[in-house]
Amino acid sequence: MIPFYKFDGAGNDFVVIDNRDGRFEATEAEVAKICHRRFGVGADGLMTLEAASDGFDFEMKYYNSDGRLGSMCGNGGRCIAAFAHVLGMGKKLHFKGYDGPHDAEIVMWDEERRLGIVKLGMRSVASSEVRRCLDGWFLDTGSPHYVQRVSDLEHFDVLGEGRRIRNIVEEFPQGTNVDFVEDLPDGRLFVRTYERGVEDETWACGTGVTACAIVTGNHGIVSRGGDFKVTFDATGTGYENVCLIGPVALNFVGEWTCSAR
Repeated sequence: MIPFYKFDGAGNDFVVIDNRDGRFEATEAEVAKICHRRFGVGADGLMTLEAASDGFDFEMKYYNSDGRLGSMCGNGGRCIAAFAHVLGMGKKLHFKGYDGPHDAEIVMWDEERRLGIVKLGMRSVASSEVRRCLDGWFLDTGSPHYVQRVSDLEHFDVLGEGRRIRNIVEEFPQGTNVDFVEDLPDGRLFVRTYERGVEDETWACGTGVTACAIVTGNHGIVSRGGDFKVTFDATGTGYENVCLIGPVALNFVGEWTCSAR
C-alpha cells in the first residue's frame, strides 16, 4: 500500500507520492493505471518527491498520464512545493526538476481548508529560443510550447486543432504542447492548452501560461481552472527571473495498492 496525496493547481490535477524511501516503483503501466480517470485515482499526471543531495530539499520526478516520464510541469512544481510544505519542509523550497534547479515559495497556505498560493521560479528563456513558426510562436519554458492567437477562444476547437498542431512532425519532431490565447476586455489574457502526454485539453498548464505571458507580454492570465500572475524581467537578450504564481489545493489523501510483480 502506497500513500498518495491528490493536489490540483488551478484544476491541473496530480497524484503526488513521497518516495524518499524509494518504495514506489514508477513503471509506465503503474503510473498510467493510477492516472486513469475510470480505473484509477484520476489525474493529468503523477509526481514523486525523491530524496536529493547537493543542497536541494528534494528532487521532483514528473510522469504524464500516459505513464511516460515527462519534462518540467509548472503547476506540478507548485503542487509538489505545497506537498513538501505539508511534509514539514518549510515555506521556501529549493528543488531539482527535469530542467534544473527551481526555487518555490509558499505565499499563503490555509491549513484548515488545505489550499494556498505558491510562487515558482521558472527557467530563463533566451530571445534566440523564441521563434516564429506557423501562425504563432514556439519556445521552451521547461516544456515545449506553441502559442497562437485566436478569436472566440471560449468556443474554439482546442482539442481538434491542438491535436493536429501537436503532431506536425516537420515543425515539432518531438511533439509540442499547444496554447491558444485571446485578449480579454479587462486586459488579461485567456489561455487554453492542449497538453502533450495527456493528449487532451487540461484546465491549466503552468509552463504554458508562462510561455503565453512571455510571447504576449501580458502578466495576468486566466485559465479554465483559475487565475495566474507571471512575472519576469525582459532584457535585451531574453527573459530572466521568471516566476509563476497561482493557486494550489490538497483535495484528498488515500492509499494505492500496487500491482503484483
